[in-house]
Amino acid sequence: MLKGLGGLGDMTKMMKAAQEMQTKMGDMQEALATMTVTGESGAGLVKATATAKGELTGLDIDPTIFDPNEKEVVEDLILAAIKDAQVKAQDKAASEMARLTEDMGLPADMKLPF
Repeated sequence: MLKGLGGLGDMTKMMKAAQEMQTKMGDMQEALATMTVTGESGAGLVKATATAKGELTGLDIDPTIFDPNEKEVVEDLILAAIKDAQVKAQDKAASEMARLTEDMGLPADMKLPF
């Protein structure tokens, strides 16, 4: 009698999986906001800390690099440390995403929006 409705079970299953994925993605977003990475330059003279989402949260500069004649060098070291932190944040987010997709049985290289 309801022969044409046999696929509803599959649709329900798919909707449930989509909701589960959405929940896990939200949880991951919250986790990335609390994970931190540290980028550095000048053999550790300048360190930049950021969340795994890429938000800069701290900067640590060794006072020995402050020389008025070396202003450009200091600026370059600061920028390099920040860029290093941003790269590490992107790498951390990508590895967490790969772990999430793998846990859900999806291909590790599948690109999901976030």
